[in-house]
Amino acid sequence: MKNLLAKMSKHFLFSFMLLSLFLSLKVSAQSSDWVNLDTVKAGKFDTGRMWTFEYPPLEYFKTTYNFTPDEEWLTHVRMSALRFANYCSASFVSGDGLVMTNHHCARQSVTEVTKEGEDLHKDGFIATTLQDERPVPGLYVDQLVLFKDVTDEVIDAINKGKTEEERAKFENDIISQIEEREAKATGLEVAITPLYNGGKYSLYGYKRYTDVRLVLAPEEQIAFFGGDPDNFTYPRYNLDFSFFRVYDENGKPLKTDNYFKWSEKGASIGEPIFVVGNPGNTDRLNTVAQLEYARDYQYPRTIALLTTLVDMYKDMLKKDPSRKAELEDKIFGFDNSIKALSGILEGLRNPVLMQKKKDFEKNFRASVDADPELKAKYGDLWDKIADIRNQLSKISNKNFALSMNKFSTPQYFFIANDVIDIAENLKLPENEREDLYVGEELENTINNLFPEKFDYEMNNILLAQKVEALQQAFGKDDPLVKKFTGGYSGKEAVKYILDHSKITNLADLKELLTNQNPDEILNSDDPFIYFVMHSKDLSDEYSNKVKELTEIESAYSQQLGVAVFKVYGTSIPPDATFTLRLADGIVDGYPANGTYIQPFTTFYGLYDRYYGQGKVFPWTLPERWETPPAGLDLSTPFNFVSTNDIIGGNSGSPVINEKAEIVGLAFDGNIESLPGNFIFTTEQNRTVSVHSLGMWQAIDKVYKLKRISDELKNGRITE
Repeated sequence: MKNLLAKMSKHFLFSFMLLSLFLSLKVSAQSSDWVNLDTVKAGKFDTGRMWTFEYPPLEYFKTTYNFTPDEEWLTHVRMSALRFANYCSASFVSGDGLVMTNHHCARQSVTEVTKEGEDLHKDGFIATTLQDERPVPGLYVDQLVLFKDVTDEVIDAINKGKTEEERAKFENDIISQIEEREAKATGLEVAITPLYNGGKYSLYGYKRYTDVRLVLAPEEQIAFFGGDPDNFTYPRYNLDFSFFRVYDENGKPLKTDNYFKWSEKGASIGEPIFVVGNPGNTDRLNTVAQLEYARDYQYPRTIALLTTLVDMYKDMLKKDPSRKAELEDKIFGFDNSIKALSGILEGLRNPVLMQKKKDFEKNFRASVDADPELKAKYGDLWDKIADIRNQLSKISNKNFALSMNKFSTPQYFFIANDVIDIAENLKLPENEREDLYVGEELENTINNLFPEKFDYEMNNILLAQKVEALQQAFGKDDPLVKKFTGGYSGKEAVKYILDHSKITNLADLKELLTNQNPDEILNSDDPFIYFVMHSKDLSDEYSNKVKELTEIESAYSQQLGVAVFKVYGTSIPPDATFTLRLADGIVDGYPANGTYIQPFTTFYGLYDRYYGQGKVFPWTLPERWETPPAGLDLSTPFNFVSTNDIIGGNSGSPVINEKAEIVGLAFDGNIESLPGNFIFTTEQNRTVSVHSLGMWQAIDKVYKLKRISDELKNGRITE
């Protein structure tokens, strides 16, 4: 018996030791991810590396890369870069006006030049000769040829304001005056942009080119290979490029000395490279209070709305496959936004990233407080902004629930609004009414109240969502909400509202407007009319309050921007403003999922993904790509990642080396880069680009457009 107990004791002890070891290993593993937030400090480049051409960080470039660009290099790079319409970036890549940008930036243009019987999105566009290059109506590119510091003039005008409202008005007035003056003097497209939230003001003058013609656009299926599942991921295999050409006023290819030559080798691992483009918007200089508001209110609400819309359209697509093209475009757009916004929200919910922002703010405030003059002017701005955000948080959801926009508000509300306008005009003598409400025009107005193709299913789903938003914001027992819904929720509320409304079809609408006098209409118990009538004052109150608070906060942010510049100068870049920036980095992979993600992909990888996914959409290939053509070197780099700092608006940005040669074309960030809206890190944040060698091989070997591959190689049109 003793031996048995001894054996059991040993077994128990051994098991206990194993369990203890297992638990300790688990704790140890968890501890490796656990961080003492008190030890987290702000990083040197948390605010990014999107440098302006006004304030290039020459000493930093020299110290980091042993490279000091001179004024000639900076001017050449600036003049070779372009802004593509009002949504992308681009660049000159030959002395004969050849322009490079992303394929996804060119989608709208491809649609514009598509002729009857063509499907250029599916088949691509190849201009075999110069004469085949197609003009794109309305397309323009802007070249930054002038920049000027107008800070003193703007801030002097702002400081004359005695209230925050006056300061905002004086800012708008002086900016308009300067822009008008400079546009007249220079003949350029002129715009003043606040930098550092208004710590500095730069005037930019653009030369605009309006004769822009499409040269080459790949098939959409190779340009966006992998579709939405591969979007924001890496490794990637996207031929996301397109080429255009600028023509001069005589209809000839533009002659320009400023263009990026094509690199024969591309970039190598660890090599310094630069992205030159127009990043759209970042919030890296926002206060912690502003970021927390975005985390707790703005982003969750927007994501919830978009998710509802996606679910709605997917359900509609299942029921009516004939609407595939229309609905899939909407679903793709919303899905893409959800993925992007969710990545930002995940970053805002990351305690380490937020602690870095808090540490930056703490250090910034300490610097301001250490200087009596700065403290007197700016020391209380963080608290004032926090108070604004606190006030907004109390009314934000109510304002959102009452607001009407075309994406989330059922058309019934807009129809009710129109009915109220008609009734209010009908109370007036004919000579005092608006033209739309007199004689035959009144009949036309009534007949056009209800859309011919009214999507009941979609509007009823939106109505259910509107009811839910109102009940969450105001409570189910709020008198107005209860009157509107009959006290019901969900489908029962929708049924009650529709059953008691006279504005859900044109016949009932006409009967309402014909058989009831204006006062009866305005005092109607129709749920939509009643709600719009009785919510208008409250809606105006909330929207006016939001506008007032936002304007006051804008003035505070401008003053805080002055403080940022006084404390940090140009050692940190300003937030992105869709103006030209120079972002430095190196070609480098990154650790993820327990492995190391490769810096480069190749054409081998493209075909591996094609076959490995079973050649099913969205991993199908266009016909000319299904079999690699003779001469295509499959080991050629295709896409690559680098540590450059980009954001939306950088699409189409040239990626250049120290010689100002094209080594790539930026088209995306990886999914780890999404928090870059408010903080920049380089551990996993990567820019994804098409490699210069991959682009050249595709043009020369697959599309066999030798006139363009030769032009890229020589920098000029070759005969």
